[in-house]
Amino acid sequence: MNWILVVTGLIVHLIFFYSIFDIYFTSPLVHGMTPHRNELEAPARRLVLFVADGLRADKVFEVDENNNTQSPFLRNKVTREGCWGVSHTRVPTESRPGHVALVAGFYEDVSAVAKGWKENPVEFDSVFNESHHTWSWGSPDILPMFSKGASGDHVSVRMYPGYSEDFAGADLTKLDTWVFDSVQEFLEKAKENVTLKQLLNEDKIVFFLHLLGLDTSGHVKKPHSREYAENIRVVDRGVKDTARIIEEFFGNDGRTAFVFTSDHGMTDWGSHGSGHPSETLTPLIAWGAGIRGPLPPEDGPSPDNLHKDWKLSDIKRSDVNQADVSPLMSTLIGVPISLQSVGTIPLDWLSSDLEFKAESIFVNALQILEQLEVKMLSVQNKTLQLLYTPFKSLMPSDQMNEVRFIRKRINERQFTEAIEHSKRLIDLALEGLTYYHRYDRLFLGSCITAGFVGWIVYIVILLLHQHTDIVLKYNATSVKRNNKKTTYAFILFGAVVILLLYAKSLQWSYYVYTLLPIVLWHEVCQRCQILQFAYWYILDHQLSRQVLTGAVLWAVGLELIILSFFFRELLSLGLIFMALWPLQKSLQSSNKLFLAGWSLACLFMAVFPLLPVVNRPSNYPLVYTTGCAAIFLTLVILFGSDILTYPKKSVLAKLSKARLLVLGQVVILIMSIAIVSSTVHSLDSKRGLPLLNQCLSWTISGICLVLPLLCSSRMPPRLLSIMLSLFSPYLLLSTSYEVVFYLGLCILMALWISMEYATQSENIKELLVLDFMEVVKLGQTQRKLKISDLRCSYFFIFFLFFAFFGTGNIASINSFDPTSVLCFVTVFNPFVMGGLMLTKILIPFLLVTCTFNAVHLAVNVPTQSLFLLVLLMSDFMAVHFFFLVKDYGSWLDIGSSISHYVIVMSMISFLFILLSISKVLTSCTLRFPPWQGNKCHRQ
Repeated sequence: MNWILVVTGLIVHLIFFYSIFDIYFTSPLVHGMTPHRNELEAPARRLVLFVADGLRADKVFEVDENNNTQSPFLRNKVTREGCWGVSHTRVPTESRPGHVALVAGFYEDVSAVAKGWKENPVEFDSVFNESHHTWSWGSPDILPMFSKGASGDHVSVRMYPGYSEDFAGADLTKLDTWVFDSVQEFLEKAKENVTLKQLLNEDKIVFFLHLLGLDTSGHVKKPHSREYAENIRVVDRGVKDTARIIEEFFGNDGRTAFVFTSDHGMTDWGSHGSGHPSETLTPLIAWGAGIRGPLPPEDGPSPDNLHKDWKLSDIKRSDVNQADVSPLMSTLIGVPISLQSVGTIPLDWLSSDLEFKAESIFVNALQILEQLEVKMLSVQNKTLQLLYTPFKSLMPSDQMNEVRFIRKRINERQFTEAIEHSKRLIDLALEGLTYYHRYDRLFLGSCITAGFVGWIVYIVILLLHQHTDIVLKYNATSVKRNNKKTTYAFILFGAVVILLLYAKSLQWSYYVYTLLPIVLWHEVCQRCQILQFAYWYILDHQLSRQVLTGAVLWAVGLELIILSFFFRELLSLGLIFMALWPLQKSLQSSNKLFLAGWSLACLFMAVFPLLPVVNRPSNYPLVYTTGCAAIFLTLVILFGSDILTYPKKSVLAKLSKARLLVLGQVVILIMSIAIVSSTVHSLDSKRGLPLLNQCLSWTISGICLVLPLLCSSRMPPRLLSIMLSLFSPYLLLSTSYEVVFYLGLCILMALWISMEYATQSENIKELLVLDFMEVVKLGQTQRKLKISDLRCSYFFIFFLFFAFFGTGNIASINSFDPTSVLCFVTVFNPFVMGGLMLTKILIPFLLVTCTFNAVHLAVNVPTQSLFLLVLLMSDFMAVHFFFLVKDYGSWLDIGSSISHYVIVMSMISFLFILLSISKVLTSCTLRFPPWQGNKCHRQ
């Protein structure tokens, strides 16, 4: 394997991967704006914000057949005192971006979620920062990002310790009751503390209560559970008591505004992150100072009929976008709207007169116009004047004229007209922000496309040059690789590009995106004669029809994989076609048992893409049974076949060592089953995760990575050892039929190697002597590529994606189920839990990649030859998904388009890494004692 090519390919694909965040998902924030505020007296002196993390709208508003509700206090506010509606969130429906939208009024770009969970990747303004003082209680995962991002020390936080967020806790409501109790204790202390009491009696103060219990209950027990419903009742009682205590503390002065909402919802299967309505529809209820009371519904179309299901059709429903909540809160207490907010004040929620509403929405328009001006100047400064195209719908002169007109209408007390013009100005300003935010998209997209195509053509040239006989046939010395004129032309072009980028002081990534295609196309042009040789070769050997047929089948097969991202069931169709492979004439004389086994294994595995994607119940008896089946099959192989003992003359010591190692892995697998059983029993009994089980789970997962290196380097025992080593951690992370999938995948991979070898040799027993330490099969030389090798590479690509989608379509980030990691950790930690889930995803990948290393040995083709074919196919799909990425339309479409591209690019990037890991697992052997020398085959 050419490791320079591997490293180069990894760097190139990491650039392609990162590019979509610069093209589609750059931060929308700008800085340098002047704050604006309404000078009229605000209706409220203080604001209380309740955010019930992970609460769905339907769970708050719905009633049963007897008109009973889980939240009687909040429903009473809806029907008798306050205003209500649905707050529409955006993807990713996660806690951090949800809270940023609520408190700061803007939607974070997707990449910000990964840049910092508790810290701010960028500075931004918020309602808390603009307030005179904010007191907040809740989770250490949310509160710090607003306190550390605030100017000064006027944002106070009180948090429970991180270990309280225990998914295995006996009482999941304690996170919420802690918050309510802490607020009550705080106000009791304030009665005796004169300084604190004076501070609390100032204007423009905020109380923020972050309630995480519902999110925890939803993840563990699911939203339709009794525990989730009980947590809603606890929250409802807590909100009722807290509102009463606060009103009493301030003497029932009627100057307190209350807002109750959620950062995101939750799916029926206890996850969030994507754009399903159960995740994007959150409750919004407000009452108190400045909030209007209930109104009868207005005539006209409704976005949905949910309010009828909730028996609220006789009360006006006022929906908002999540970012609109921030300017609403700012308006209620009279502080400047957050500088980066893109929300629009929902005037319909206010009880104020028209003058106050007109001034408020005008200030809202000025605040967004400030952002537009800063954004426009930023784009103008980094664009050549000849190429600059302004947003023509709202030129600077138009902005000034419109601002003067609205101010004049307000002065003339034409408030209704001023409000309408302000709303139209906000809409145009938001369009302008979007226009300038996407200004460089065409340029950067063209660069990345040119880079993709250049890389693909370069890979094709490498395949033709180094892995076929085409160049040798037409005299390799005639390939001109040192065309100095071409090199000078590319250098000159690159220098001009660098100077233009430097003149505009553009960020470093622009240099990378523009220079990468120049470098790649230079390499292509230096070797373009090879493409001409390939054309001659096809004509000379009359291969036109064969090549065209292979290309069509190749394209159709890849489109099948691409469509499986949208229709997972197509993977079953692909496996059914694979089951027909034994009908090929070249396999007719092969062992019928292997042929039948292949077909049956393909048909069996075709069942999994048809099973439920998510919302599947835990089935631990199936996990235990599958583990026992794996143990039984291993013992059959160990004592009932000659896989470990072939050839017969093997030394007894080696035989004993191989069997002892496999028996040791069987014991570890038995321990894994016992750990899962014990953990499940302990959690069901609400005793938490036993420390011994947790330590053993981590220990077993670490040991299993080393055990294959102690095994013989012969293909059959080494692959068996790898399969068993990966089985134990996978079983510890399993809750249902996915462990059956892994066992079936192991069998299918073993049969794939046998089938590939059967295309090369009729004596299948020769496969048993193949050794990963050997460069080639004994007595032979490695051959060049032929068209049939496309099948082998395609199978590898197909099995990779099948390993990914076989037990669930995680083409979105909303399929996280914390119950899978409860043998390892129960206290909420997104990075540890995410790492464990990633490990679970990568284990089948690693199995398929190790099998691929065995296949190249079986078909006697260099690894690099097949790998380049795989890379070519993967990049074809990556280009396809690059053009499908979008940041418009429904949030479900946006989230899916992002995750599809991320999945393909991540898979390609991981492929380079997994190939290296699989090489170590298959070709390296540790010797004990160490002075005997360790061996590792390098190819």
